[in-house]
Amino acid sequence: MTDPLPADLIPGAEPWSHAGGPAGALVLHGFTGNPGSMRGLAEALAAAGFTVELPLLPGHGTKVEDMIPTGFPDWLAAAEAAYQSLAARCEQVVVVGLSMGGALTAWLGSEHPEIAGLVCINAVVSVPEGMREAVTEVLASGADRFAGIGSDIAAPGVVESAYAETPLAPLLTMFDAADNLGDRLSRITSPLLVVTSTQDHVVPPENSDLLAEQASGPVERLRCERSFHVVTMDHDKDLVAAATVDFATKVTAGAGQ
Repeated sequence: MTDPLPADLIPGAEPWSHAGGPAGALVLHGFTGNPGSMRGLAEALAAAGFTVELPLLPGHGTKVEDMIPTGFPDWLAAAEAAYQSLAARCEQVVVVGLSMGGALTAWLGSEHPEIAGLVCINAVVSVPEGMREAVTEVLASGADRFAGIGSDIAAPGVVESAYAETPLAPLLTMFDAADNLGDRLSRITSPLLVVTSTQDHVVPPENSDLLAEQASGPVERLRCERSFHVVTMDHDKDLVAAATVDFATKVTAGAGQ
């Protein structure tokens, strides 16, 4: 039995599942975002025969007040539960994530060497210098949020249904996770596809370089020159979907045999 959806769910932010073949794909959205930003990519994987889970992470997809009491441990627990459920049904599983979802993907990869492949899209794996101090200072002033970071998209007229504001306490938990993730990257032995927007105004592209350099397994790179942070909704969305499907198909080639 699935949990009931919240009454104030943002249109298009609902989680999505698809029953496909013996290979599974877990698809994870980003910080303050929701499954809407990853739906096209999830549907491309489904069309290629994968069993797909695209969960709505705690505190997301409704209103920013719902996110303020949540943090990275909650999102990681939800991602872990979704992975375990999918792994119980599928012979092999790939994990795909955007931004904070990419951090969750890397974290799962550091814990589960049995994962067939990882796709990290503009993943956040480090904290920009001075950012933690700036957020702490704003929190100390009594504010609990600042301007939103969603919809960093180059394509005209395309808008991500992310929160209009960024909740600060949850952001600090993501910084904590990024600090801890740095020591975990070398544990990643699964094949890894790193997708990077070269013009990203949310996560510095150097994060992708760090991830690619530190991971211990085979690494492939895809650089997207025409898109900003939310590349899955931007000019290069079809390129990213095709590359993800090709990679996922390759690393799960033994499923069902």
